[in-house]
Amino acid sequence: MNTFAKPKRIGILTAGGDCPGLNAAIRGVGKTAIVEFGMQVLGFNAGFSGLINGDFIELKASQLSGILTLGGTILGTSREKPYKLVAEDGKENHKPEKIIENYHHLGLDAVVCIGGNGTMKTAHLLSQEGLNIIGIPKTIDNDVWGTDVTFGFDSAVQIATDAIDRLHTTANSHQRVMIIEIMGHNAGWLALYSGIAGGGDIILIPELPYNLDVVIRNIEKRYEDKKPYSIVVVAEGIEHPKNQSAANYVAKTIEAATGVETRETVLGYIQRGGSPTPMDRILATRYGAFAAQCIADGNFGTMVAIHKNEVTTVPLEEVGGKLRLVEPSLGLIQKARNMGVSFGDEE
Repeated sequence: MNTFAKPKRIGILTAGGDCPGLNAAIRGVGKTAIVEFGMQVLGFNAGFSGLINGDFIELKASQLSGILTLGGTILGTSREKPYKLVAEDGKENHKPEKIIENYHHLGLDAVVCIGGNGTMKTAHLLSQEGLNIIGIPKTIDNDVWGTDVTFGFDSAVQIATDAIDRLHTTANSHQRVMIIEIMGHNAGWLALYSGIAGGGDIILIPELPYNLDVVIRNIEKRYEDKKPYSIVVVAEGIEHPKNQSAANYVAKTIEAATGVETRETVLGYIQRGGSPTPMDRILATRYGAFAAQCIADGNFGTMVAIHKNEVTTVPLEEVGGKLRLVEPSLGLIQKARNMGVSFGDEE
């Protein structure tokens, strides 16, 4: 490092829904930027809102100590979408201009945007404005296109699997059908992984159209085979009436058809909270440290990604607006089928 050169000044923000590992990623970026490259680091509060309003704190190495294991985000987050048209009050949307103005006013050399699909889309648009942007993918849904895995996913799988494990004993004791609803509007990764890890008998995900008659026949056959209970794992985004939860819809239909006592559990926001698993701490740290390296190298307009366990980058323009969904031909699905797991789509 050239000690006579002006140190780079960078910003970090966390946007969208919270998930385990955000603080580990902030720490990975910040500590590497400060210790390795002598950069000055600003943390913007409440996602893109902080960048719009110039609301930030300077992050020193001492402030980044002790946050590795913490859930949530020390910077706070929001679902602010700067490029979304403001039509309610009829006023023009000047938020992107405010971001650009604050970026230059604060003398920033780059901004690291940590978030999911929506965040990566905004990051790309800001990059097109001429700002130096690096994206870091996070979401418990594991549906960000361009990377093999997002941090937050492993922690959510552990939480959901633990819940399924606990339902087994109650289901067995009462000889019930237990329905557990897992997060995932469009992508079924979390329901698939936790369902297999937790020994789910039936797993319903958005990517595989299901037939409740098939589900019901599977449950009836289990009872005929003297299997006293069934665990059904459903992703929240499966097709169902909008006036009730996916779990409630499936549970009521099964009980009405079979007469078997059926109960549902909607896991909800519990999946997004708490301390990250060791795997997510490592992944978020790898992402964060590599993002700082990208800034030092001038590798902007990119999202940090993992491919075959190697950290790399992909252009932000290839990421925004896309989803990484479960392919029906995924080998894991076939292996689960071979062990008797039903996905509700059998003929």
